[in-house]
Amino acid sequence: MSESNEPLLIDVVDNGGQWTHREWRMLKYLKVDTQIIENTTPVSDLRDLDGLILSGGAARVGLSGELGLCADYLNLDIPILGICAGHQFMARHYGGDARESPEPEFGAMEIQLISGGGQLFQNTNVTQTVWESHNDEVHVLPKNFFCTARSDSCHIQGMENNEGDRFGLQFHPEVNDSEFGKEIFENFVSICRTRKQLQN
Repeated sequence: MSESNEPLLIDVVDNGGQWTHREWRMLKYLKVDTQIIENTTPVSDLRDLDGLILSGGAARVGLSGELGLCADYLNLDIPILGICAGHQFMARHYGGDARESPEPEFGAMEIQLISGGGQLFQNTNVTQTVWESHNDEVHVLPKNFFCTARSDSCHIQGMENNEGDRFGLQFHPEVNDSEFGKEIFENFVSICRTRKQLQN
């Protein structure tokens, strides 16, 4: 199937995370039509998006559930990637759970892929270094999700749903210290592009 000349539209929901602009910048680097939107933006005001990223947030927002209208965004029929607090919120939204981390992670950490790593980790190493910044973590997978990556102190570093359109990452692929961050974003963009082509 030939690629459409139309640009992909993937926006970044600002949940108050310190690296939201890095997520936006990575998408720009990959030639995606992207913008940062407030998490209070009504669904009716969104563009005709091909994908969405739920950014990280301030401390504890993944547990409090106070992420604006992110629950509404998760009803959209497009691929969605949740990062850090966005990952925690997604897990709880779909019936999983998050908690205060017994061993919080900050800085460079090593993760291992499991279940083949799912779609997001294609063409990356089974063991890789990522950048962590979290006091909370997902500890119960939602129904119809599988774990894609783990670390010694956090057993759900990544998750994907069985339908292949919901993804969560506990770490920050947008930070330079994440060894395969660019490849992870490329894979998400590819997922969005394939979905767009199939729907056209």
